[in-house]
Amino acid sequence: MPEGERVNLASYAADATPGGPVDKAAGVLATAQMGERLADLQERLHAASTAGDRRRVLLILQGMDTSGKGGTVKHVIGQFNPSGCRVRAFKTPTAEELSHPFLWRITQALPVPGEIGIFDRSHYEDVLIARVRELVPPSDLGRRYGRINNFEQTLADDGVTVIKCFLHISYEQQRRRLLERLDNPDKHWKFSPGDIEERAVWPAYQEAYEIALERCSTADAPWYLVPADRKWYRNWAISRLLLEHLTALDPQYPKADFDVAAARELLAGEGAA
Repeated sequence: MPEGERVNLASYAADATPGGPVDKAAGVLATAQMGERLADLQERLHAASTAGDRRRVLLILQGMDTSGKGGTVKHVIGQFNPSGCRVRAFKTPTAEELSHPFLWRITQALPVPGEIGIFDRSHYEDVLIARVRELVPPSDLGRRYGRINNFEQTLADDGVTVIKCFLHISYEQQRRRLLERLDNPDKHWKFSPGDIEERAVWPAYQEAYEIALERCSTADAPWYLVPADRKWYRNWAISRLLLEHLTALDPQYPKADFDVAAARELLAGEGAA
């Protein structure tokens, strides 16, 4: 998303496939083919951290209900080694979390050097639902955008590559996905009557997202709008973003800090004995 420019979500088609494969079959194949490269880059990132490289990646997933935040974690992050990932889903704040500044619970979940962190929702809930439901005074809400930008700049300065993805789903597609959940007893646990209530304030949420995308897309922590009506395209696009950012980081395996030849000679000698 352009930095500091007004955003009109209605001007972006949620079923678009910009820059992507021609159809679902090609998209699924292309996503699978990225898996090996992503896994290799993840291993190199982790290996580099053992030699003091502080770099890590934070993927932030935001979007309306059914936009595919959980699906992205399952299908895209599933290509990585789980031991090198830190996944956190942010729900309604607990009493302890509410007793701290709104960014406190976020700092507790950040990836450490060498890790790939994934946030299913994030600190942006504090300028999204907080705005729509008027949970904080307008003056406090207005200051939060600046605090978020400062926080994300601090992360970038400390070696965190921040990738923020807004999963853009249409009103009608959300309705279809909610109906699918109701039609499948195995999916009832994913449905809440509150989902229907949230649809009643859809325009307010779209406006809240537009403001957040406008005020919090910066050079070091830009927002990416990902059309999410087509699940296969969503998975391809986010995989591609991760691949591009990890490739740009180009983490390297650290060189041995011991005498490789001597170690090999010792082990070879054990066989001879």
